[in-house]
Amino acid sequence: MKARELLAGLGLPARDLSELPDSEKRFPDGAQYRVEIPSVEGPRVLEAVLDEAQRRGVQLHRVSQGSGIMLLTDAEILAMCAMAREAGLELSLFVGPRASWETGATVVSGAGKVLGAQHRGQDQLAYALEDVLRGVSLGLRGVLVADAGLLWVLRDLEAKGELPSDLVVKVSVQLSAANAAAVRAMEELGADTYNVPTDLGLAQLAAIRVACDVPLDVYVEVPDDFGGFVRHYEVPDLVRVAAPVFVKAGLRNAPNIYPSGTHLEATAVALGRERVRRARIALSMLERYYPGAKATEKGTSFPGIPVEKSEVSA
Repeated sequence: MKARELLAGLGLPARDLSELPDSEKRFPDGAQYRVEIPSVEGPRVLEAVLDEAQRRGVQLHRVSQGSGIMLLTDAEILAMCAMAREAGLELSLFVGPRASWETGATVVSGAGKVLGAQHRGQDQLAYALEDVLRGVSLGLRGVLVADAGLLWVLRDLEAKGELPSDLVVKVSVQLSAANAAAVRAMEELGADTYNVPTDLGLAQLAAIRVACDVPLDVYVEVPDDFGGFVRHYEVPDLVRVAAPVFVKAGLRNAPNIYPSGTHLEATAVALGRERVRRARIALSMLERYYPGAKATEKGTSFPGIPVEKSEVSA
């Protein structure tokens, strides 16, 4: 097939890799995987997640949030940064505002829902950038984006020295690049870590891994509005073929609480604790069927861990 020859000529896999080859790529510390808990919507949720992780013996490496920097107070961001820094965790807060929360009608149409996490117009792009600048000024070193334009802007601003060089730009599952060429394009636009669509099989992920170097963030349990898949038994092969990979524990059969706040705090705390429990189950599969898999060790320093506000350049 001519198309396969042309893809190979571009340095891309010509097909999905059904033989599931081992990935030789690693995090800088030599680890194959790290663990992420998503939807950690505020300080009390983070506090509960850290407590549950300690109780269940789950080593975490990243927590992420979905409601947005704009819906957290300075005091809340500072508190989350302090807790993540003390625990040695990457903290990734979503950038807002996004199209689904403002006056446009496209995102409520059947075909337009996919645009919901992007930034509609230049004003909204500017607001999103302001969200990043505010977070960075408070010590945040991890932002979660779902817009290719913002990704490009952040890449160039970092190159110009307007943003810290240790800022980790995590791309949301909602940007939906679903093949090796698309994920490589996101990498070239400045993605430091990429959350792949939730329904990609191991052969498809293996092909993406061959073409791209950034860590892949993969839901091993998926929220209902992204498919609701439970993939715990695939975790050993996932780590083997997709390393470096973030094993991301979402939660099926759980309410969508975005945008969250204190009115939903008790629910968010309960969901956070259950995500850690589910992560323990998934990691047990990994320990049972791939006991040699290597995680980043506790105490390792890596980009994305917040800094103290006093360390932030004026």
